[in-house]
Amino acid sequence: MKYFAVFLPMKDEEKSKAYREEHLKFLEGLREKDVIIMNGRFTDGAGGLVIYKGEHDEEVEKLVKQDPYVINGARGYEMHEWEMVTNYEI
Repeated sequence: MKYFAVFLPMKDEEKSKAYREEHLKFLEGLREKDVIIMNGRFTDGAGGLVIYKGEHDEEVEKLVKQDPYVINGARGYEMHEWEMVTNYEI
């Protein structure tokens, strides 16, 4: 299983407000399926971040493109495979 950090930079603040509830329901559905492990907004209003789990970047990108924020032009997206570190060895 791989992890992907998906940045959702703000494109349209009004659309972001209008589609927020749909976006959060979309994320909750994926969280229930154990596809999303965390998400949150940036406090400076620049957008947000979602951490997805998946086998391939194509699989995750397909899901990202179903996000109401992305579909409706409220947010863009930038996706990077992320190597999560859970503990450190010294």
